[in-house]
Amino acid sequence: MLYQQIQQNKRKTFVLLTFFCLLVLVIGWAVGYFLNGDMLSGPIIAAVVLAFYVPITFASARAQVLSMAGAHEIKKSDNPMVFNVVEELALAANVPMPKIYIVNDPSPNAFATGMKPESSVIAFTSGLLERLNREEIAAVTAHEFSHIRNYDIRLMTLCIALVGVIVVVADIGQRMFFWGGGRNNKRNNEKSNPIFMVIALVLIILAPLVAQFVQLAVSRNREYLADASAVELTRDPQGLINALTKISSDDKGMKHVKDATASMYISNPFGKKHKKTNWFATHPSTESRIERLKAM
Repeated sequence: MLYQQIQQNKRKTFVLLTFFCLLVLVIGWAVGYFLNGDMLSGPIIAAVVLAFYVPITFASARAQVLSMAGAHEIKKSDNPMVFNVVEELALAANVPMPKIYIVNDPSPNAFATGMKPESSVIAFTSGLLERLNREEIAAVTAHEFSHIRNYDIRLMTLCIALVGVIVVVADIGQRMFFWGGGRNNKRNNEKSNPIFMVIALVLIILAPLVAQFVQLAVSRNREYLADASAVELTRDPQGLINALTKISSDDKGMKHVKDATASMYISNPFGKKHKKTNWFATHPSTESRIERLKAM
């Protein structure tokens, strides 16, 4: 059951990411076709934006996430128990020992960041270390190691970058249309298929929203995969069940969390009061995650 779930989640993520990449090309086509009546200019614009946006996002992602969270690095002498847990699981996961950061926040939560295992970081909130026991902290750590080992952080950073590209390209199309770009290209547009023109306009308007949905779907899917991979490491689904139960019981949520980094956490960092619908949620419901863990 465990390995079937891991393989199923990997296939779903591949399909979603493929759709994401196609969406970038489609919105590029839509902008080019709507403004100029041709098939090439839009995808070229999208490719140029992509060439600049993705490398910049990759290069700055870790520092930005840690800065937004207000995290600071600790040494082994600051918390020997946490370091021992992380060291043991690093060996089990066969990945380099990550740096350990603490976020001074009473809400229990954790996240991992870093584009590759060699530069990875695992951050815990002070509230998580106070409320969870060693077994539960190990389960949370295993979950975060799964994100590192499966390159989920790189994947989610890519998704965020792709969403950014789609939003930028769509914004270019909308601004040029409302500022008269469509009228300036009226001669070209007269030669265009009116049905394609309507489709292009609809795509320019809706693509950013669709991109957001796909990004969140990828995020939810990777949480299921990380849960399954964590159990593969610890052989202890109950530890993760108990940890998720305690984490999800928090009502207030974290103080300084940002929407851009919410998907990085093991559980919804906004607390119960800001719970979103399934369409807009960054994480699967705790109930569905626990149900899958119990089936392992």
